[in-house]
Amino acid sequence: MSIRARRSTGPVVAITGAATGVGRGLATRLAQSGEIRKVVALDDHRGDVPGVTWRVVDVRDPLLSGRLADVDVIVHLDVELSPEADGRERRTHNVRGAQTVLTAAGAARVRHVVLVTSATVYGAFADNPVPLPEDSPLRGEHNASLIGDFLEMEELAQVAPLTHPGMKVTAVRPAALVGPGIDTIVNRHFEAPRLLAVKGCSPRWQFCHVDDLVSALELVVLDKVSVPAIAVGCDGWLEQDEVERITGKRRFELPAALTFGTAQRLYRLGVTPAPATELHYVVYPWVLDCAALRAAGWKPSYDNATALHVLLEEAAGRHAVAGRRLGGKEATMATAAGATVAVIGAAAVVRARRKRRGA
Repeated sequence: MSIRARRSTGPVVAITGAATGVGRGLATRLAQSGEIRKVVALDDHRGDVPGVTWRVVDVRDPLLSGRLADVDVIVHLDVELSPEADGRERRTHNVRGAQTVLTAAGAARVRHVVLVTSATVYGAFADNPVPLPEDSPLRGEHNASLIGDFLEMEELAQVAPLTHPGMKVTAVRPAALVGPGIDTIVNRHFEAPRLLAVKGCSPRWQFCHVDDLVSALELVVLDKVSVPAIAVGCDGWLEQDEVERITGKRRFELPAALTFGTAQRLYRLGVTPAPATELHYVVYPWVLDCAALRAAGWKPSYDNATALHVLLEEAAGRHAVAGRRLGGKEATMATAAGATVAVIGAAAVVRARRKRRGA
């Protein structure tokens, strides 16, 4: 139902993907804020958030601009993150969705567009400083992965203000997201029987709970953080030893060439859902310094250890290797083998499949 506008002189904020996930969380928070005049919830179906104006629309629809006539700020959160999504369909949804939102916002004279991407755009490398400054170059690989989607979205964000003078675009880059319903390759790393590590390199872990992302987005919407790109995450990081203590799982070290070579072959065979480069994010550091938010007075409500506990609760009862969820006999075999973490476990699955086909 339509809600009468408040007396607040604050902005009218539209949120894509408002019916579920982070979008729902942000819509709920902003609907309760006295600094927001009105919340316009955009999705392909109505959600259950009270106190907002629902407008049912596909974010890839060129007619989206007609739904943004009174909007000051739009936050784009209708992004497909699932590792199980078809790669081409996911890219079409994510990149075309961002492009349509930016074009529609320009046509409707929306003054501020907030694109939520990911800190993965910085890339995960053994030589990354810990932490990375927010203005570090984006070294993520342009490929068929979700990271490739985010990089294309970031390129659109850079071009949009030139195409639409007067429009401001902010890219918000959360660290590894955790919370209800979050399912990513990084999260699935903790569903493996052991934690993959590359010999000679120790990862550092930084997480971002969805509640902290929502509180950060509120500051961005209210124009209290004005830089063009903002990192969001818990303060500091966890060392590998701390992660092993919290998870109760030991590491399994492999040479880099074996790890990534095998993983890429399995990806080409269609056994694993993501290119080998996504494994970089579980073995190399990509910790961000959230300086802009900190300067604005923002503090995360979760620390990394607590966020990891949330992730483990979500992962309870699930089994995965190399980002691929296992069930039945596959899960039992992987758990019993112990060392079948990531690429080695997936290779065993491939051999078993081939034997079955030849029988």
